[in-house]
Amino acid sequence: MKQNLLGAIFLSLAASMWGGMYVVSKYVLDFIPPLTLLWLRYVIALVFLFVVLKIVQIKNKNRVTLKKRDWLLIAWIGFIGYFVSIALQFIGTKLSNAHTGALITSATPAFIVIFARLILKEKFTVRKIISVLLATLGVVIVIGWDKNVGTYLLGSTILVGAAATWALLSVYVKVASKRFSSLAITTYAVLFAMVFTTPLMIWELQLHDVYYQHILIILGVIYLGIVSTAGAFFLWNKGMELMDAGIGSLFFFFQPLVGAFLGWLLLNEKLDVNFFIGGMLIIAGVVIVTLQNQKSF
Repeated sequence: MKQNLLGAIFLSLAASMWGGMYVVSKYVLDFIPPLTLLWLRYVIALVFLFVVLKIVQIKNKNRVTLKKRDWLLIAWIGFIGYFVSIALQFIGTKLSNAHTGALITSATPAFIVIFARLILKEKFTVRKIISVLLATLGVVIVIGWDKNVGTYLLGSTILVGAAATWALLSVYVKVASKRFSSLAITTYAVLFAMVFTTPLMIWELQLHDVYYQHILIILGVIYLGIVSTAGAFFLWNKGMELMDAGIGSLFFFFQPLVGAFLGWLLLNEKLDVNFFIGGMLIIAGVVIVTLQNQKSF
């Protein structure tokens, strides 16, 4: 029970950090193009995570020993999740709109439940299925159904790919956590993600200028690197280590909820009654799935 509680706290914090990332990113992206910003996030996150990892290893007097298959697994996590998924989210949103992107990527928990069954052999449960449906409905109500989803065929398809690949990351993190700490997984996966992102960053810089003279831009990039990347990625991976992937997936729904709230608080965006109705459904879904004595099938 204590492990589930800690997992719930870690996952809630990670999703909330990603929700808050929306506010900072909206400002910074006016000055730094997206793939370059992503690369900067990974560089800053890698330095921070590497220092913390070394401090922990010295304190505990142990080292991370990776075999060839371990490197391949972590490289796969960095590639499919931190590189492919986020790149697809950028591209899909560009080919549709941010509203459609938020709506479709909210399908991620459903994919996690499916992949957890196929890869981890986690059981489907009545409460798990009901929780995913309730929370998904809550997200649709909070964000609102976009009538243009069907018209953005290519963009919507790419966004489905973004949701599916992030779900794969979450499941394979669970696999890797059986052999390595979440801190080590996050650090080395971010390293690979930075390597994979570098060619795209170089290409993007040939097409766009970068403006970083203002202190707020620099602070924003540092925040995105340390809090939204290093901190949130670690907390998400640690939470997935402590809970069933299918149950932990439900906490992903806190991201649009926190994002909408901070948009209202800091950007003067409006909240209507749908936010509160949808928020209650999301919270209800999370509460239901964390109850004990689940009936499986």
